Amino acid sequence: MDKNTWIGFILIAAIFVGFMFIQRPSKAELAERQRVQDSIALVQAAQAEAQRVSDSISAALATEEAEIATVEESKPEEQWITLQNEKVRLTLSTYGGTIQRAELLEYHASGDSVNPLCLFRADEASFGLTLITINNRILQTSNLIFEPVTCDEPNKAILRLPSQTEDAWLDFVYELSDDYMVHLTLVPHNLQNVLAQNINSLELQWRQLIPQQEQGRKFEERYAQLQYMLVGGEMEKLSESKDDSQKENTRVKWIGYKDQFFSTVLIADDAFSGSQFSSTVQSKHSGYIKEYSTHTSVPFDLTGKTETGFRFYFGPNHYHTLKAYDEGVDKEDRLHLNKLVPLGWKIVSWINVILVIPMFDLFSSWGLHIGIVILLMTLVIKLIILPFVFVSYKSSAKMKALKPQIDEINAKFPAEKMQERQQATMQLYQQAGVNPMSGCLPMLFQFPVLMAMFWFLPTAIELRGKSLLWAPDLSTYDAIFHWGFNIPLLGDHLSLFCLLMTIANFGYTYVTMQSQATDPNMKFMKYMMYAMPLMFLFIFNDYAAGLSYYYLLSLFITILQTMIFRWTLDEKKLLAEMEANKKKKAGKPKSGFMQRLENMQREQQRLAREQAKAANKRR
Repeated sequence: MDKNTWIGFILIAAIFVGFMFIQRPSKAELAERQRVQDSIALVQAAQAEAQRVSDSISAALATEEAEIATVEESKPEEQWITLQNEKVRLTLSTYGGTIQRAELLEYHASGDSVNPLCLFRADEASFGLTLITINNRILQTSNLIFEPVTCDEPNKAILRLPSQTEDAWLDFVYELSDDYMVHLTLVPHNLQNVLAQNINSLELQWRQLIPQQEQGRKFEERYAQLQYMLVGGEMEKLSESKDDSQKENTRVKWIGYKDQFFSTVLIADDAFSGSQFSSTVQSKHSGYIKEYSTHTSVPFDLTGKTETGFRFYFGPNHYHTLKAYDEGVDKEDRLHLNKLVPLGWKIVSWINVILVIPMFDLFSSWGLHIGIVILLMTLVIKLIILPFVFVSYKSSAKMKALKPQIDEINAKFPAEKMQERQQATMQLYQQAGVNPMSGCLPMLFQFPVLMAMFWFLPTAIELRGKSLLWAPDLSTYDAIFHWGFNIPLLGDHLSLFCLLMTIANFGYTYVTMQSQATDPNMKFMKYMMYAMPLMFLFIFNDYAAGLSYYYLLSLFITILQTMIFRWTLDEKKLLAEMEANKKKKAGKPKSGFMQRLENMQREQQRLAREQAKAANKRR
């Protein structure tokens, strides 16, 4: 190579070395690179450790599954024990030692007239207690195998949970009474060296799906609700319309899983504590209404000296049946299970208890058809409020007879002199002996009774399955048309009793409007009066046919009463009577009420004048 070539190579090498020198990283950049490399190494190490743990867990699960499979293969065959009386049939299983099936022999599900009504089956409910062993193993009784113990007593069953220690076990003792109650007692035997010594309570888990039993799902959802009673008698409940949960620190006496007409109630001999409740609404196509669950605890004595027990109620939401459990019981120990039957607000509930239910029981005891029973109840209620209805109608007839004189007052005092017009009108009513408020008296007495029937009839289990004319079941709607799709507010059907009630309501509105003095300028109010019956069609279309039947009868009787009143009251005679009252009261001092009313009106007029003067001054 010549001299120039060597010079070229040397220059290239110098440039390369200079470039490398310029591009070498700084100390900070070197530190950052080292940090990144260290982080990568840590991540790789963590991934390796995670993989190792995952492999270990998989191996452990595989081993556990193999053990479970081995246990399943060697697990004794499940056995069932039946407890039955005239009302209830209970099926107990040795798997978990619990009640796997509860049937009510006197009732049937909607559309099934053969099989007894089943509150729940094996896969729809679970009940279990948590046991902690002396070596801190946690066991769930719902996953353990019990052994049946021979018992000679009728309607009594003993399911025994053995332990690995000889002569040590836990017995579940079930005793079915003559009605809807079954008692469960936990009887420990020599468990002091088996379970943890510090145990003084047991955790309890209880879950149940509520199957749809009725035709009208909408109403069944409305009345299906988890309710519980605190020690002391105070009732609490979860929402019936949406998913809900509640944590309760106060001691609880009983927990009710309630449907529209039937309930499963768990009652503690002592009390539950530290309770958590939840209610979950089920989808419409699931075949279930709600799912209820409870997590709570109960006191437990390892030695067995203090008994731990429960009672289960599997039965109807029948007022007298539930009320009977408090007969002869001290006030502080009463269960108040009758509160599972919804009877309305306080005053409405009071009317149901002292009037509606006794009247219903009386007529039912005569062996009459349920349609006749409701008819007699309607007649009695109408007779009770008849005097008030007559006073109301007579007052309306008097006001109608006075309409020409009221029109004269309205012409004398224009709209801008409203206070003077009202004062003159009230003076006319006072002189004629007319009380405008008397028209409100019938509603004041009738409305609470109407609301009592509104609450009683849809929840009265006595109506369930009872037919009347075209309606096969008065406890639900009596659809005559199904159109296969949902119309907002109305639903997918049309109920005949509801339709007839709506037609009767139109007739009643027409008769009422004919017997009242109406202002031709108030046409809108007239249209509203006719719109109300149409609204009732949408409101009551899904309600129990028995309720629509009651309102239909009530409207017919009311229309008949109105027609009789119209035939017996002559407006000319009423007007002559009022003119005579005017002459008698002429010169007499006004009543205290009228005097106070006029004083109030004068005071209002004075204030109005002062406000008008103040407004003029500001201008």
